[in-house]
Amino acid sequence: MFNGNILRDAIISAANNIANQKKAVDDLNVFPVPDGDTGTNMSMSIGNAARELERLENETVGKVSAVAASALLRGARGNSGVITSLLFRGFSKGFKDADEITPENLTAAFKAGVEAAYKAVMKPTEGTILTVARVASEYAEVALIEGKDAIEVFEAAMAGANDALAQTPELLPVLKKAGVVDAGGQGFVVILEGMYSVLKNGVMIESKNAPAEEPEEDEGRSAVAELEDFDINFPYCTEFIVNRAEGCDKEPAELRSYLESIGDCVVVVDDEEIIKVHVHTDHPGNAIEKALTFGALVKLKIENMCDQNERAKHDAQNKGKKPAKNADRTETIKSVAPEKHFGFVSVAAGEGLKALFTDLGADVVVSGGQTMNPSTDDILRAIEATPAETVFVFPNNKNIIMAAEQAIPLATRNVIVIHTRTIPQGVTAMLNFDPDASDNDNAIAMQDAINNVSTGQITFAARDSDFDGKQIKQGELLALDNGKIVFTDTELDTCLVRLTKQLIKRDSAFVTLFYGEDVTDEQAEAMNDLLNEKFGDKVEITLVNGGQPVYYYIISVE
Repeated sequence: MFNGNILRDAIISAANNIANQKKAVDDLNVFPVPDGDTGTNMSMSIGNAARELERLENETVGKVSAVAASALLRGARGNSGVITSLLFRGFSKGFKDADEITPENLTAAFKAGVEAAYKAVMKPTEGTILTVARVASEYAEVALIEGKDAIEVFEAAMAGANDALAQTPELLPVLKKAGVVDAGGQGFVVILEGMYSVLKNGVMIESKNAPAEEPEEDEGRSAVAELEDFDINFPYCTEFIVNRAEGCDKEPAELRSYLESIGDCVVVVDDEEIIKVHVHTDHPGNAIEKALTFGALVKLKIENMCDQNERAKHDAQNKGKKPAKNADRTETIKSVAPEKHFGFVSVAAGEGLKALFTDLGADVVVSGGQTMNPSTDDILRAIEATPAETVFVFPNNKNIIMAAEQAIPLATRNVIVIHTRTIPQGVTAMLNFDPDASDNDNAIAMQDAINNVSTGQITFAARDSDFDGKQIKQGELLALDNGKIVFTDTELDTCLVRLTKQLIKRDSAFVTLFYGEDVTDEQAEAMNDLLNEKFGDKVEITLVNGGQPVYYYIISVE
């Protein structure tokens, strides 16, 4: 059997192993567009857990797995990183309250991880990391039934993962055509190999890379022009964490119901060991007394929102500008008091795009996109820095949606993630917001609106590829129609005209052309003139300096 120190070292070894091999995993991606690739995202996600685990000493297996799961959740980047975090989240459930790893709880951990990952994916695709993890779990269960010990169960899981990985090309034709296995599945196998080195031989794989610097934090930009007076029925913003008392079997739902009876903006997030609470009330003492029946309180914070608002208005008037919404942020995520009902967080890369979303009303713009997917923690910080009771989040990239949704249960306010997969969809969604409509009606309206916008993108091939029947050479221009590569070219002007023509339909009325950081103003104006010459009699064309990386042009057609 293995104790907590061994599990700690195994996970750190896994993080080092995927960090060492992340480029090899990245290179398995068959989609040739330069992006925040699978290996990089998985490495950064589990690397966050490794940093937390390095602080632990002589803890139980249950504690180590819980710390790893929590850190992975906050650090998850991209879909592959989120799925990895969910697998470890399941592990923490399987190891709950365990002092050591046994064949039984190890098998339960694999099973719980797979269940958590499959449940989180709306349409699970076989031939991916999900399949690899599922087969690993199935092999582990067979080994348990056969009476194997813990290391033999782990070895069986590894054998299952490798067998499933080898079969991924048979399940996904695009992999077979490219002659590769699934990148996420390969990454999971690399993680298991890193753990196995410690569990079997007591050897931690060392990192061959210099410690990665954390991405520079984007403080965001506020589009709120003035601080306005607002009614506060429950003036005391009360937050705390309950460390559950041993033997307490009371349900967190009971605490939530009580808090809702004495206040509003109630958020109760429970975990195996803690309950995170946020409530606005005029009797914080009552909230505290009730919570004490569940366990001991830590990180208690009570703020008078009326006083905060008056001081904020006073500072803004004296300085001639509004106070920074997140100026008091520390390493621990802190929440600003709500000053309004609705708020907005958008993800974008490029100064022009950031300015555009700010102009449209975004309170905070998270720096990120195709080449660097922000983590759940990055998005959560932006949400908590938004002074609103309900925050709409626009990921604007399909690989960021899952990370954004992971922030929902962690936030101290109501969060609604609109599934915007591109920048044009995010712009359209914000333009269709109705301040007089309800949260739910706005969510429906914005989600419907993004279905009426088409997105074109022109970028370059990051690698040679045989994708979807097309032989693609590194450096060639790629034309994407709503995320799908439709043709390649070598000349930017002909590529832009051809793609725009394909996007414009009979009922199209507006075209917006966002040009990137690698396009000069003069080049963009020339392209705009060319498009107006070709299509100006059919649609209204607007040119915007987006300043985005990777994409020479992003085309929005409505």
